[in-house]
Amino acid sequence: MKSLCRDCGWTGETKVSRCPSCASPRTVFHEELGTLSIAHMDCDAFYASVEKRDDPSLRDLPVIIGGGKRGVVTTACYIARMSGAKSAMPMFKALKLCPDAVVIKPNFAKYKEESRRIHEKLDKLTPLIQPLSLDEAWIDLTGTERLHGATPAQMLARLQAEIERDIGLTVSVGLAPNKFLAKIASELDKPRGFSAIGAAEAQSFLANKPVNILPGVGPATVASLAEIGLRTVGDIAAADLKLLANRLGSGGMRLHRLAHGQDSRIVDPDQARKTISAETTFNDDLHKREDLEDELWPLCEKVAKQARQEGVAGRVATLKLRTPDFKIHTRRRTLAVPTQTARTLFQVARDLLAAEPRGLAYRLIGAGLTEFVDADTAGADMFADEERRALKSETAIDALRGKFGAAAVITGRALKGR
Repeated sequence: MKSLCRDCGWTGETKVSRCPSCASPRTVFHEELGTLSIAHMDCDAFYASVEKRDDPSLRDLPVIIGGGKRGVVTTACYIARMSGAKSAMPMFKALKLCPDAVVIKPNFAKYKEESRRIHEKLDKLTPLIQPLSLDEAWIDLTGTERLHGATPAQMLARLQAEIERDIGLTVSVGLAPNKFLAKIASELDKPRGFSAIGAAEAQSFLANKPVNILPGVGPATVASLAEIGLRTVGDIAAADLKLLANRLGSGGMRLHRLAHGQDSRIVDPDQARKTISAETTFNDDLHKREDLEDELWPLCEKVAKQARQEGVAGRVATLKLRTPDFKIHTRRRTLAVPTQTARTLFQVARDLLAAEPRGLAYRLIGAGLTEFVDADTAGADMFADEERRALKSETAIDALRGKFGAAAVITGRALKGR
């Protein structure tokens, strides 16, 4: 099978502009279509699409999901993107580009529920699903053809149709021999896209792409590679391994493999979460240390509660600050004892904040935990002395708030911030 109609399911061996069975133009052709089994599924402008589905009057309007004027864009619908608005852009800039946009505050409870509905459908195809976020996931369909009586490509086309029919949302799919190529493929034909990249064509397909298409290559790495004349993926593929290793260490060797279309990572449904974090953007810039600490405490409570719910403890605490010029400053500290308490996270984050120059103004503050261990199996001595007492206290507060509401218990620190 090299050709597939996404509407009626027709399959064939030759490339056609329209399906010979139903005349649909939504056909896919690839020489390796019948054998590829690693997919990346990405919901199209997920948050905005949920809001448009629930309010049909928004269908033809530019919609931006995000905070207030001082916040950032969480999601922009495709109409808004035509004006230049995009995710992670400061809200004031997005509204300048798209002044007619309808701005909607995120409703994450609703988005999580829709994500759950989509994943229920994924679970029927294979247990090998690795979510990246609420709206995207890698899927390994290797060995499922006999079980379902269809190739991975056929099953994914059916999945797209079911999600659109039953949930009212659209998704794009990328099919490839590995995770890296599958994610790139899913971006090629959005929205409602279905694209494939095969092993044979991978290196030539990637050759003229900029280096920042490779995962983990941010502005600093782009600049570092440019200093030695490496600006495209093809440049990296042709580069001397010693040169890359000297410049980027083991990361250089990883980029060299990716530049050749090689990615040995498996689709791992048990892959641990990398970070738990929370942040807030202020209505007005804050510079007083006490005011910043008052904003920091509830974020630490939120992060710690999530860690306890997931049964993990973090070895590293992080503090995130954003200045009025939108520059982000992140500080980290490795803990002597892994934590899942707001008390410890706040103490460390407050120390990190105290080390920053006094008098600077900030528009955002955030706190987080990373490098997790399993709280249930790490050993009884993991939580020692004050940490154990804090954990017992905060767990009791969780129970009371769960039974009587979030306002049932207010800590002294939280009261101070009122």
